[in-house]
Amino acid sequence: MKSPFQSTSQLVHPIQGTEDVFPVNQVYCVGRNYAAHAREMGADDKESPLFFSKPNWAVVTPGTNIDFPPDTENLNHEVELVIAVGEDMSIFGFGVGVDLTRRDIQAKAKEEGKPWFRSKCFLGSAPVSEIIPVGDRTDFSDLNLTLSVNGEIKQSGMCKDMIWNPKEIMCELAGEVPLQAGDLIFTGTPEGVGKLEIGDEVVAAITGVVELSFTIS
Repeated sequence: MKSPFQSTSQLVHPIQGTEDVFPVNQVYCVGRNYAAHAREMGADDKESPLFFSKPNWAVVTPGTNIDFPPDTENLNHEVELVIAVGEDMSIFGFGVGVDLTRRDIQAKAKEEGKPWFRSKCFLGSAPVSEIIPVGDRTDFSDLNLTLSVNGEIKQSGMCKDMIWNPKEIMCELAGEVPLQAGDLIFTGTPEGVGKLEIGDEVVAAITGVVELSFTIS
């Protein structure tokens, strides 16, 4: 059986400490997973997790500069622990990512009761660090997430403050979609989200573990 066109090549992402790569499948995101951030966004911090998705072409590799997206005057940063899903609902690895959001478009969509698609889905909206193999790690609560802009810390939060931990998120999400090896899950952001401008130098990190840096161009 022949295809009428040539399919695009599989998107892959670097794995720390090896030349192997992680094949990126679907990209899922969790909203309102830190109580303080839920409150700063005017949401109830006791609701079930809010899921949405990004296209896998939104994922960019470490060191890639990101073009300021069109149609927005309020591009926001949201630093997050990213889980890389392995076979049989396992956790293959993890990293740090930034859920870039066109906040003004999102606010208008919320007011009009429309989906968040345009606010979350654009080229470069999901930068992710190298994937770190999980090894024997079963708990992520000791990890500290930070994000700085031009050398100034804007976000800092411990993964222990998540409302839903990574395994709970995976179980909830698997009830909605067929989670597969190669999926990435952005697990939510701590408080302190803020605006980015052209020329800003951004460094997201899991303290002492991995860093992700990029410039808004």
